[in-house]
Amino acid sequence: MRIIDLIEKKKTGHELSEEEIKFFVEGVTSGAIEDYQTSALLMAIYFRGMTLDETTYLTKYMVQSGEILDLSDISDNVADKHSTGGVGDKITLMFMPIMAAAGVYLAKLSGRGLGHTGGTIDKLESIPGFNTALPIPEFKAQIKKLHTAIAAQTLSLCPADGKLYALRDVTSTVDIIPLIASSVVSKKIASGANHIVLDVKCGKGAFIKTPEDAEKLSNIMVEVGKRLNRNISAVISSMDEPLGHAVGNAVEVQEVIEFLKGNMCEDLKEITFTLAEKILKYTHNFSSQEECRKYLEDLVMSGRALEKFREIIKAQGGDDSVIDDYLKLGSAKYKYEVKSHTTGYIKSIDALKIAKACKLLGAGRDKKSDDIDHSAGIYLNKKSTDFVNKEEVIATILTNKENVIEEAKAIVSEAFQFDAKPVEKKTLIYKIIN
Repeated sequence: MRIIDLIEKKKTGHELSEEEIKFFVEGVTSGAIEDYQTSALLMAIYFRGMTLDETTYLTKYMVQSGEILDLSDISDNVADKHSTGGVGDKITLMFMPIMAAAGVYLAKLSGRGLGHTGGTIDKLESIPGFNTALPIPEFKAQIKKLHTAIAAQTLSLCPADGKLYALRDVTSTVDIIPLIASSVVSKKIASGANHIVLDVKCGKGAFIKTPEDAEKLSNIMVEVGKRLNRNISAVISSMDEPLGHAVGNAVEVQEVIEFLKGNMCEDLKEITFTLAEKILKYTHNFSSQEECRKYLEDLVMSGRALEKFREIIKAQGGDDSVIDDYLKLGSAKYKYEVKSHTTGYIKSIDALKIAKACKLLGAGRDKKSDDIDHSAGIYLNKKSTDFVNKEEVIATILTNKENVIEEAKAIVSEAFQFDAKPVEKKTLIYKIIN
């Protein structure tokens, strides 16, 4: 079998067999296939697409390209969650302790922020001492003890996906839906979970811009996951505007703690609880959605979820006193207010512009090797549909870089759009794919 024959076959619109896809993945992993040949096949896939069978085979062999976490000695019901990324997306940090408080085993491997999207690992590392570099034995031991653990993604899982993504990134072939689907689902399966919920974002602040494309991707991921014997569902949600009030790292952790103390911002609550419900349908026997929602609310309002978050922080070497003293998270040297230039109702807040301003302030990175400032960020004092008076504070900028403040203030100001009339609340969840 030769890679040039696979390139020719896909270039002319034909379907690759399971054996050919296995050969391709093994060649990419071992280095037997040259990068320029892999790039040629990626471009052929970009123009010709992949069938559901091809996507399933690709996912299967990417899983098998590296280590697969075996969590069967912990439970037959291990959950995981994945988000396609967004602005102010701190859902994992509420989802984890809530699921653990519910008695659900949750194994979570997460990534760092890149470009305009934030990373869960970065947010957690704003907690002094928090260790995200857990070796697999420690990771599993903590799941057994606390029902949950979170760590940075390991290179030993799905190495083929890492190599393919690096080439997709430099050949303008990132936005291939079958390859996105294979990348996401392979990592979730390799992480050892058998119950998976996907938070698929679409809109200005997401990689996927339209609900139609998000639905197409979700359908493929769910079907591939089912074919590979996983319980899997996808929640398609809007990322036109930032989630919650906080965007950054330490500032988002503070909002998470407030949420777990019962001060739940409505958009964060809707997404978190909807995702949690998808897992609980496999692990608990609720008679209705209302009963499930009431149970989740009680986990937060009773303080059980907050206590579980405290346990997670302590177990992973973090200073759990941050829960009671937010100053322990650190604070930025400069704090500036952005004021409304008009009187009216907030029509929209552009998530991408807020993200760009946040990165300018030091909270984001362009390359994985870049350092970030955990204390930098933006707090949205007002949200969409709120009425504001001229000169009222709509956002607060936090940074240690004085030279970028004026530019950041201008970007944040541009992100807010106003209307003289009351604004109707927009749909947050478009569709759920089971």
